[in-house]
Formats: sequence, C-alpha cells, structure tokens
Amino acid sequence: MGKIRLFCLVMALLCTYMVQAQKTDSLSENKPRTGRELRLPVLNTLYEFVKEFSRVDTNYIEPQHYNFTFMLQNTNTYEIYHLKNKSGQEVVFSPRPAYKIGPYFGWRWIFLGYTIDFGHLKNGDGRQDFNLSFYSNQIGVDLFYRMSGNGYRINRFSLSPESELRGVRNVPFDGFESSVKGFNIYYIFNHRKFSYPAAYSQSTVQRRSCGSPIAGIGYTKHKLNIDWQKFDDILQERSSDAYVAGLVDTTLQVSNVNYTDYSISGGYAYNWVFAYNWLFDISLQAALGYKRSTADSKIDDWRFFRSFDFKNVSLDGILRTGVVWNNTKWFAGANAIFHTYSYRKSQFSTNNIFGNFNVYVGFNFGKR
Repeated sequence: MGKIRLFCLVMALLCTYMVQAQKTDSLSENKPRTGRELRLPVLNTLYEFVKEFSRVDTNYIEPQHYNFTFMLQNTNTYEIYHLKNKSGQEVVFSPRPAYKIGPYFGWRWIFLGYTIDFGHLKNGDGRQDFNLSFYSNQIGVDLFYRMSGNGYRINRFSLSPESELRGVRNVPFDGFESSVKGFNIYYIFNHRKFSYPAAYSQSTVQRRSCGSPIAGIGYTKHKLNIDWQKFDDILQERSSDAYVAGLVDTTLQVSNVNYTDYSISGGYAYNWVFAYNWLFDISLQAALGYKRSTADSKIDDWRFFRSFDFKNVSLDGILRTGVVWNNTKWFAGANAIFHTYSYRKSQFSTNNIFGNFNVYVGFNFGKR
C-alpha cells in the first residue's frame, strides 16, 4: 500500500499546482512577464503545460463555479471469475456483493470519502477495496486494489456444456481467494469540447453533446488461489451418488493463477446532453493485453521482448457509463465502471469481470 499512498500524494500535489496555475493565470493574463520569469524557461514551459489541463471551449463545457463539494454516495461492487478447460468443464465463482454508503468531501480536483459496507457488518471476510480516479480535461487515471477475501459462492459448475450440477449453485465456498491491483492511464483527444469530469466527477457541466477518441495504457497484477480439495468435498456432499470421484478433469484444477497484464487500449467516449442540465455518457475501450505469468516473470527484463509470444496476447475491455443531472449548484446521478480480463493457456482459461455501480447526490458550495 506504500506505493498507493505515494501515488495519491503525487496526484494531490499535481492537482494543487494545477489549481494555483489556473488561478494565477486568470489574475495575470494581461501582465507582462517579469525578468525572473523569463530567466526560468523550464518552469514557464511546465506552467504553460499545466494550464492546458484546464482550458475548455465554453460553448460546449461550463466550468466549475465553486471550490468545495459535499456528496453522499452508495457504491455496489461486483466480481465474477469464470474458469474453463479444453474439455468444456467450467466453474463460476463470485463473492457476495458489497453494498456501501458514505460521505465524500471535495476541494477542486481532490475528492476524499469513506464508505461502510452494510452487507458485511457482522461477518468480515478479509475483503479490501481501494479505488482512486482522477479526471481532468485531458488525462484520466484509475488506480485500484481489490482483495475479495474468502466470502465466495459457487455460481455454476458444469461437467460439460450440457451437464450442470444444480445442487452446488450459490453454495458458499471459502476455498477461493483473489486479488487484483493496478492502474489505467488514458488520454482524451477532444478535451476542449468533451468533458469526462462532467460525467464522473461533476466538476464541470457539458452543455452541448460531444464525443472524443481515447487511448491509454494499463498495468494489473492478478492472483488467484483455489482449494480444490474443499471444492471436491462440496461436490460429493451436494451431488450424492451422482458424483463420481475424479470426474473433474485435472486440467481444470489449477490451484494458483498469478499473472501480470500489460495493456494498450483505445476507444471512444460520448457525452449526450439530452435535456438541459442532463447528461448521459458511455465510454468503451478495447485493450490488447499481454499476460506474463509468475513463471515468465522470472525471466530477466532484458530477455522479456525476446521471449514475447503472441499466444499470451488477449483482448480485454473497459466500460464506463453514467447519467447525471447538474445545475452547477446541486447534482445527482449514477454511474458504472467495469473491467474485463482474460487469461488463456492451452489447457485452461479464466475470465474475470469486476466493477462498481454508484448512486450519488450532492451539492457545491464556496463560490469562486
């Protein structure tokens, strides 16, 4: 978690510098540069670069008029793991959904909050969830860390495409543990007319419909551990005489799946202003991900590209969508962000989907 704290600090300092740069620019736009400023070309270049993050076409985007924000948000998290072998046997695991609610407080681009998981008040199961999103006009960042603990259920188990053992459906299973951590960074090309913050951080208002191509890079680390002996015990208990020991193909019984995913993504996002103060956004990104397993990661870095194998390339995806009403003072809405990952080997494959669905209401105050 040390790296995450450092990342948050850096982002906060960057946001603060951007705000001060924007404020200074608005006060001294028509003033000539001083001799000291002219003697610091590097800082001036950085200053001009930072200002670009806040420049918009006001015919399309209405800037934020307030310094502070208070919001109450409900967050619902979902996750699914789908494992399958070449024989067609498959099993689907998912944890109990988490239902969280809590307050958030924001200053300009910096937004902090805390939520309580009302779905796991009595019986904690080791679940941990951390998400940080930063949306500027040009660049977006998603930072996430999820450890789902051991509160999983068996959603489905099939011995073949035509044969499902219904007796194990939705049975609690504490022999499954997973974690995923990483980040996505993406660039918004049409950033002067299209506003991601209008859809996901309510810091601006999109006044005219507009879209933009987006492109980015990502890094994730996946870990998956399964106790197949516990799974086998449940099958025998639930299936009675219909279950035959050893019926599950051993190629499905991969106990540990650990891999790193490096990805390049591209897609398109569109803000539809379907009524005054209303906005609907949808964003789709397809990502080409290169999966490097734990065994592969032991290869020296200088040999990484020499060991490149197209069989380790797979298609992943990111979906963002949301609807929001915002009159610059009050706002309310809902949004969802989902990530999909796939990992395939000759005998075995797994697909993972995780994401959040949020419902919120809030208001801005402290006029600029």
